[in-house]
Amino acid sequence: MLANRNFNTLLRFSWQVAPLFFIFSLFVLLSPAQSGQKSYDQRSDVVLRVVDGDTLTINHNGRKESIRLIGIDTPESKPNKKARKDATRNSEDLATIVGLGKEAAKFVKTLVHPGDPISIEFDRQIRDKYGRLLGYVYLADGTMLNEEIVRAGYANLMTYPPNVRYRDRFLRAYHEARENNRGLWGKY
Repeated sequence: MLANRNFNTLLRFSWQVAPLFFIFSLFVLLSPAQSGQKSYDQRSDVVLRVVDGDTLTINHNGRKESIRLIGIDTPESKPNKKARKDATRNSEDLATIVGLGKEAAKFVKTLVHPGDPISIEFDRQIRDKYGRLLGYVYLADGTMLNEEIVRAGYANLMTYPPNVRYRDRFLRAYHEARENNRGLWGKY
């Protein structure tokens, strides 16, 4: 009799736990790590043009969109309000700032070209106040463009919450570029 009651208790318990086990199993089996998928959008978007060192025009979901590379900031490549502000803040003339911006854009153009496929990983905020997409851009070989620009010395860090997923990674790349006088850091 006692064995029968223990069996019934075990049976009731297993029916209570079974749905939780099933949901957990689905979660594990369908997670990107288990399925071999990357955690970013695997559909290939296409580069239409490099706008400047930290902005691209792309074809995303069949629409022409601007994408701002999260976590980095390159000098402006055209004389505009931000370029004038940067010149004042850095005690540089506007022509110098714009020249550095053109160098950064030229470097980015060596990495991405019109027609190149890219993948985008979004962080917590998808668009900025100007309506541009905000993302981490991956080249066809899996290289993160944002990080590569920083590592080569053509960008400062610019991480604003909530989009801070790779802040530490970018910081390491930034220090590596500064310590080795890469890119624009070799000019200061």
